[in-house]
Amino acid sequence: MGGSVRAFGGGTMGTTWSAKAVLPATTDLAALEAMVQRALDAVVSEMSPWEPLSDLSRYNRAPAGSWVRLPAATIAVLRRAIEVAEASDGAFDPTLGALTDLWGFGPRPFAGAPPKPDAIASLRDIGGWKRLSLDGEALFQPGGLRLDLNGIAKGFGVDQAADALDRAGVKSYLVEVGGELRGTGAKPDGQPWWVELERPPTANDAEKTIVALHDLAVATSGDYRRFFEHDGRRYAHTLDPATGAPVSHATVSVTVLAKDCMSADALATALTVMAPEPALAFAVRHDLPALIVSRDASGGLEERLSPALRAMLD
Repeated sequence: MGGSVRAFGGGTMGTTWSAKAVLPATTDLAALEAMVQRALDAVVSEMSPWEPLSDLSRYNRAPAGSWVRLPAATIAVLRRAIEVAEASDGAFDPTLGALTDLWGFGPRPFAGAPPKPDAIASLRDIGGWKRLSLDGEALFQPGGLRLDLNGIAKGFGVDQAADALDRAGVKSYLVEVGGELRGTGAKPDGQPWWVELERPPTANDAEKTIVALHDLAVATSGDYRRFFEHDGRRYAHTLDPATGAPVSHATVSVTVLAKDCMSADALATALTVMAPEPALAFAVRHDLPALIVSRDASGGLEERLSPALRAMLD
């Protein structure tokens, strides 16, 4: 394979993106970088709740009883989100926008304390993925329903970046957005793109799991990424749709591998909402390569590797 590994990147979704690709010396790196940036900017303009003019924000403001036409990409993400919601019995739910805001993890500034139970209950009652109704490229707004695609859109952004590189004729690359990755092809020395699976900051540095991303994507959801503390308790950004509050069980992080990063992202979020044993059971049932890190009774960290991940490592 001709060429050498060249790196480029930028900013998106409140974080950074980067890519490493095997490219000929004659490649216009600036043009390639701009192409990937445009693909990621399109995801933000459609699906960001922080952008008042995004298609997602437009839907969230729509009056009750209206049908809102959405871009094909947003509809594709929504359809996958609904599939994961159904498969996970609602552990993944793309309609938590109002609750995300209430807890201070969305565009609305943090209020400085957890919300009151009655405020949580009222918003939980008007949400729920089963209220979503799609007709072609139109989504029904039943009233008060607010989308939050943050548990799947970043993964979709990785896929869009990868698609941009595919369209440019790049055959071997590793692309990353905020720690979520997708790789294909091999480096000039014939080696695949080896990556270390993310672990919590408190994990033992000696424990490493290395996988080859050959036509594979990986995403991690962790309680250490975004959180606030109040009265000695930590509240992480992943909400449990069943309670409308941050998850409170022992799971610290979940890493999932899949063919596309959109699926890896959504499934990692779903498994984070589940307690460790149900999460592992789900991964076994769906033949999902997953690494589940949780706190044990002594406060240390315990790891569970699904059979599909163990087989991949063997």
